[in-house]
Order: sequence, then C-alpha cells, then structure tokens
Amino acid sequence: MAYNEDIADRIRALLETEIGFSERKMFGGIAFMLHGNMCCGVVESDLMLRLGPDGADLALEHPHVRPMDFTGRPISSMVFVAHEGLQGVLLDDWVEKAAAFARALPPKR
Repeated sequence: MAYNEDIADRIRALLETEIGFSERKMFGGIAFMLHGNMCCGVVESDLMLRLGPDGADLALEHPHVRPMDFTGRPISSMVFVAHEGLQGVLLDDWVEKAAAFARALPPKR
C-alpha cells in the first residue's frame, strides 16, 4: 500500500528538527516517531494521529476525522484525518497535537 509522499514530506519538515525524531514503515504507510513513541503517520492519503483516548474523542468532533479502524476495530487513542482536512495550517495543527501527546510519553529504549 502506498502513501502520499507530499503529506509525508510536510510532516517531516515539521518534525525533523525534534530531538528523538525518527520514521519507520508501519501500517502499510509511514509513521513518525518521537523518542520511539509513534506520533503520527500517513496511510494512503490519510493522516494518522496518536492523540490518546481523550484527544481522539475531541478530534472526532472535527470534520474529516474518523476513528482509526485499520484492524476492523476502532483504536481508541488514534484517528485518521482525510486528505480534505489537511489543507493549509490544518496539517500543522494536527501534527502538533500528536507531537504534544508523544512528547508527554516516557521515551522508549
């Protein structure tokens, strides 16, 4: 499964100067990590966000956001944002929310 390289490049530009930044292939797309914790990623043309259960619930109130259901069952701490919801600074705002959540987690070894 391919992923949207333009969205990945935009995310990379936002996060690559963060200490502990890395990326890896995951979920058939690409995931961006901070200190070993998944922050966000791209699957096909959707933005994948790890926001925690409370953050994901709040995100679902926004247009173009749906539960992450990659396995056929919703994952309570993650959401997908459709390409239509990533225009302009919207992508930046979503990535910052996911980065804030990842920064608050203990680093993985």
